Amino acid sequence: MDMVVSRMVLAGALAALALAIHPTPAVAQAVPAALAETEAPRGPSTGLPLPRFVSLGTSEGRARRGPNRGHRVDWLFTRRDMPLRVTAEFEHWRRVEDAEGQGGWMHYSLLSGVRTALVTEDMTVMRRQPREASVEVALLERGVIARILACEDEWCRLRVDRWRGWVPRAALWGVEAHERLN
Repeated sequence: MDMVVSRMVLAGALAALALAIHPTPAVAQAVPAALAETEAPRGPSTGLPLPRFVSLGTSEGRARRGPNRGHRVDWLFTRRDMPLRVTAEFEHWRRVEDAEGQGGWMHYSLLSGVRTALVTEDMTVMRRQPREASVEVALLERGVIARILACEDEWCRLRVDRWRGWVPRAALWGVEAHERLN
């Protein structure tokens, strides 16, 4: 009896392998859709992708150990517009982290959908056009928070106070490597 069961398991495994190597049209169409879902999980409360970036919408935001006001405060964010990565959702609460991985659960009313970035490299050159040979507009210190206006392949267009220009994406935290913003 065990021999029959093991042959059935082996036959099922071989059939699955055959479908993976030479999928039928119906399976071939279903596989990319399934992969797309696993690549971009969605938040149960908003349906938005996880993880995703937001910014601190207030000048002070408490990050708590759990998703309600009864949990103790683990972290206090005090820089309005600071980019934060949302990693989880529970009802009106979002688990967020900063560039250093610090964070916790914050009420969604403290967050904003305005996209900002944190400059991670000291004396990053802001340029007029998205290329190395372009004219320098400004030098940005590490820790500067900028509003993201657009992102292309390797560059993001930012606004810092009255200055606007392009900065290499590699010098920023607050935008994914593959993300394009208009």
